[in-house]
Amino acid sequence: MKDAFSHFGKRRGLFKFLALLVVLVSYFAYLSWTYDFATGGLVSALTWSFFVLCTPIADAGFLIDFPVRLILGLRMFITELFVWVLAISLNLATLKYVPDDYEKSVLTSLLHKILITPWPYWSIIVLCAVGTFLSIHFGDEVVDAVSHDHHLSLRQSRSRYKLIGMAVIFVVVLVLYYRLIAMLDVKF
Repeated sequence: MKDAFSHFGKRRGLFKFLALLVVLVSYFAYLSWTYDFATGGLVSALTWSFFVLCTPIADAGFLIDFPVRLILGLRMFITELFVWVLAISLNLATLKYVPDDYEKSVLTSLLHKILITPWPYWSIIVLCAVGTFLSIHFGDEVVDAVSHDHHLSLRQSRSRYKLIGMAVIFVVVLVLYYRLIAMLDVKF
């Protein structure tokens, strides 16, 4: 049973990764066609960084985290730290050298507004960091449990309290996140 779950989980993860990659490459191609290669690449990267910095789940980082975990066995938590450093560095450089490129798409202009308005919008980035690293930690735990045949019964009570605590924190993050996003007049 474990092997079937492990195989299904890897297959599902690979499919999700490939789907995200196709979306990113298609978006890059569209932007490069609309503007030029360099601007299209930068706006694509800024859009990726929006999903890294401004969504409370590790979705954009997944493009890097998942293959690195599969290939090198490096914990996704460590890789996600690198992803955040990359996303922050990209935005710092863009803010300094070509801030007008944020106005090329709706998401990047929203990202720009968040970045240049410390209060209260940097709170979105902080909440997203908490949510992202909680989800990554949870993902690492699941991968470890499946690949190392850990049973929940070994540390059942401690694991249960830990999961409940993580779930409560994650719900608080989501509620606060949606309230802050509503302040930006973003409609879902």
